[in-house]
Amino acid sequence: MRVDVLTLFPELIDQCTGFGVVGRARERNILNVCGWNPRDYAEGGYRRVDDRPFGGGPGMVMLIEPLRKCLQAVRSADTEPAPVIYLSPQGQPLTQAKVRELAERRRLILLCGRYEGIDERLLAAEVDEEISIGDYVLSGGELAAAVLVDAVARLQEGVLSDAESAMQDSFEEGLLDCPHYTQPAAHALGDVPEVLRSGNHAAIARWRRQQSLGRTWRRRPDLLDTVTLSSLDRRLLEEFKVQYGSETTPET
Repeated sequence: MRVDVLTLFPELIDQCTGFGVVGRARERNILNVCGWNPRDYAEGGYRRVDDRPFGGGPGMVMLIEPLRKCLQAVRSADTEPAPVIYLSPQGQPLTQAKVRELAERRRLILLCGRYEGIDERLLAAEVDEEISIGDYVLSGGELAAAVLVDAVARLQEGVLSDAESAMQDSFEEGLLDCPHYTQPAAHALGDVPEVLRSGNHAAIARWRRQQSLGRTWRRRPDLLDTVTLSSLDRRLLEEFKVQYGSETTPET
């Protein structure tokens, strides 16, 4: 997969995607992240990329031409077609379903704004969709772009050492993930639930499903309205409610 990122700070994107799972994906050539600086396509001695907004007001707005020329160069760098995605708090929320959709693409072009944003005419003419990582405002789109890159990279074949890991993440089935434990089995902070030490795989699977349902009910009940629960799911959830009620202690 190739991801081209248009940003005034390509070194920031390189740093954010150079470690951990994404860094390993880049090292293995599973993922290619390319930074492009619109300032390189600006004219004049100052390489200006912004100007005052029409109508007055604070801040600066990114100019059309440096971004447009940069986009032209990006598109010509590879024959693979790609959607242009603008990282913006006004975009559609980034969900795991959207991540899975984008992860199927061979190439993405991400556009990062700065200052007060980008001239609306450029967005209307060149951008295919806008994506938001949350209802808050950042100084620029670089961190949001890094989040998107991380999310889609880990779904690429060969990136994770165990492909099952991604399929068990929160939101993959519309629910939050269950609790996880490791050694030691007994600790001053508490013991690992007995069922996880039983070796009974059916019982473990049942417990994990119930915990996933219960954790979603407690922390993100809105998600339960978006998934179809089986009769067994409903029974497990009711059992969870009876057993734990509205307790806020860990579901052990």
